[in-house]
Amino acid sequence: MSMIDHLTIRRPDDWHLHLRDGVMLEGIVSPSFQHIGRAIIMPNLVPPVVRGDDARAYRDRILKAMEKAGLETSSAHRQLLMTIYLTETTDPDDVEAAAAEGLVHAVKLYPAGATTNSDSGVSRIDTVIPVLERMADVALPLCVHGEVTDPEVDIFDREAVFIDRVLDPVRRRVDGLRVVMEHVTTDDAVAYVSAASSGLGATITPHHLMINRNHLLVGGIKPHYYCLPIVKRERHRLALRKAATSGDPRFFLGTDSAPHADHTKEAPCGCAGVFNAPNTLSCLAQVFEEEQALDKLEAFASLHGPAFYRLPPNDEVITLTKQHEPVRYPEKVDTEAGPVTVFDPGTPLYWNVT
Repeated sequence: MSMIDHLTIRRPDDWHLHLRDGVMLEGIVSPSFQHIGRAIIMPNLVPPVVRGDDARAYRDRILKAMEKAGLETSSAHRQLLMTIYLTETTDPDDVEAAAAEGLVHAVKLYPAGATTNSDSGVSRIDTVIPVLERMADVALPLCVHGEVTDPEVDIFDREAVFIDRVLDPVRRRVDGLRVVMEHVTTDDAVAYVSAASSGLGATITPHHLMINRNHLLVGGIKPHYYCLPIVKRERHRLALRKAATSGDPRFFLGTDSAPHADHTKEAPCGCAGVFNAPNTLSCLAQVFEEEQALDKLEAFASLHGPAFYRLPPNDEVITLTKQHEPVRYPEKVDTEAGPVTVFDPGTPLYWNVT
């Protein structure tokens, strides 16, 4: 273990964040932006954010929620990196115009039915090739939820199959397409990203660094650990920890913080998603300390992501301090949509943002 008890780093960014909409947005926007600078905002609303105008309207709703929560909004336009939800009718001209305006910073590919509010996603990848080619022309990244939805494929294998069946063929077909594999969960994905020469990055969540499928299933089903992609075997978790702490610039932070009201999680058909925004940095510092890599934390959380998205790192800094007693986080965040349970890593956390 390191003897370091404080660490000052550039303010991190979150390259995969769900803010939801309406009263849920109002309830979770403050803890979601408590420690981060910028965030790639996910577009899987109902209805989804499918055009530049939708992204602009959604950004305005987030700004209003930030103001209502008392957050500083003078730089919020720079904080909110909007995305468009890729469908089989997406207009390449609309995507290019939204990117040229500086409104949209990525397009999100959801295979139809892969996760929450993904029913409008892509079933036939050939139909979106013209959009992907235009994105390659203007260097706009494609963020992918990397799972196939074929019911014959085991849920624990869907990421690896997606790489073989969808992602690798698309990257070979569309020259120059820049891709972020979001929330990678397997050693297969780590190996694929590590072998790429350029144009491919990956985000890793704090919960996939801290829990495996035993945490989800042993001793009873834990609905607040249920997420998609689902947590995997221990060997995959160890591969993710090695990648995150390696200093490899292709791996960076994307929390996939995804709030759901408790009654929708604790249900016969519970929602997938982990709300980890409040304690992400405490979790990361603990992981990096355990891996004897605290000197790599700033790169993973604050530098690699901006470099991939061709943005400067944040000027502001934050300081993490190691306490003698565990940091106390609220068990839940109350919203008008219902209480939202905060991710419990199952182990005491000692690092706190001060």
